Amino acid sequence: MSDPKPTVLILCTGNSCRSHLAEGVLRAVAGDILNVASAGSKPAGYVHPMAIQVMQEIGIDISGHTSKHMNEFLAAQIETVITVCGNADQACPMFPGQVNRHHWPFDDPAHATGTEAEKLAVFRRVRDEIRRAFTAYADGRRDALKSIGR
Repeated sequence: MSDPKPTVLILCTGNSCRSHLAEGVLRAVAGDILNVASAGSKPAGYVHPMAIQVMQEIGIDISGHTSKHMNEFLAAQIETVITVCGNADQACPMFPGQVNRHHWPFDDPAHATGTEAEKLAVFRRVRDEIRRAFTAYADGRRDALKSIGR
């Protein structure tokens, strides 16, 4: 029997946009080798509709995601914590068994102003930045597994 997949927890303050974009991307590109979850230090209680929309545009469905508090994961075996906003990085506790911590800040698309088209453009830009970063991360994790013969 193989080892269970390590869990990566992606944290943001509100757990309504960036962390869900990252969770959706990482689950899509590395769900076979990683368990992926997201949470917030002050969860908004919803997933932003524009986040759901821009992920659907790239074939990733996050409409079933829910906004969760990071304390829900304090008893979980979290291998890696990735914070995607500065406030979450500062509020982030250490999780039992946590091995790695990364901080990759991205702009908050929920703060975008202007017309709906202008706001969507910000959501798409942030989605694409997150997609590049988390796909590269997944590729690195996959390469590391190959190097140890898994």
